[in-house]
Amino acid sequence: MKKDQLLTRRRALIAGAAILGAAGTARVLTAEPAAAPVRSVPPVSGAQARRALKPSAYRLQPMAGYGPPRSRPPRTRVRHEPFLRMSGRGRSMVLTFDDGPDPRYTPDILRTLREYDVRAIFFVCGEMAVDNKDLLSEMADDGHIVGNHTWTHPLLTQLSRSAIHSEIERTCEVIDDAYGEPPVWFRAPYGAWNRAVFQIGAELGMEPLAWTVDSLDWTTPGTRTIVDRVESGAAPGVVVLSHDAGGDRSQSVRALRKYLPQLLDADYHITVPRRRFT
Repeated sequence: MKKDQLLTRRRALIAGAAILGAAGTARVLTAEPAAAPVRSVPPVSGAQARRALKPSAYRLQPMAGYGPPRSRPPRTRVRHEPFLRMSGRGRSMVLTFDDGPDPRYTPDILRTLREYDVRAIFFVCGEMAVDNKDLLSEMADDGHIVGNHTWTHPLLTQLSRSAIHSEIERTCEVIDDAYGEPPVWFRAPYGAWNRAVFQIGAELGMEPLAWTVDSLDWTTPGTRTIVDRVESGAAPGVVVLSHDAGGDRSQSVRALRKYLPQLLDADYHITVPRRRFT
């Protein structure tokens, strides 16, 4: 479902979902090494930018336009639990945003991330992405990672295997078309995973990623509360869950503007994971 309808759906299902915040034994993923900021970017965009720009600190690798084309990513190992945090040197964190892209809020989040030269992961829903492909192209140009969050944000553990496959594969196709390459990360809505979800994600070439710190911004608790949750949960290796769609996300936009510079001032390196695991 789209935009504000997702909030009602979430409230109905969240109590029964298998939320995997910091529970269980966390797998870890490896951080992208720190890169020096790039002060200017040629005034081009979309496919032209991806052809014109050379690999740089500004554009993380691998990104759209580099390397041989492929119709489908290689199958990954089937895991039995998602990654919850990352490994790496120093005070590295990952910011993730779910349910978008939403033209009301995602552009503001992208502007803030660009202002501070920070990369993030956007777990997009296919039904939102298909109507906002320009925002996925903008994410590619800015060096962000786009992950798969299904087509309609259903509780996958209540669906048949064929329905799960359809929800995930359709979204892969939209991301590949708009972002420039297939997604390599998948996040189950509501944090609800089962064997079929892990297997299908692996068949489509994706690794499962959950989170360590849940901002609970979808409950619209107030900007200050969201900021406090992110800052109190900040620690080396954590993955922060926020949202850029699914309801009124103005608090999430304002909160990012407040906690991001504070995290950077506290010497946290806000980064994205590489495709190498421990």
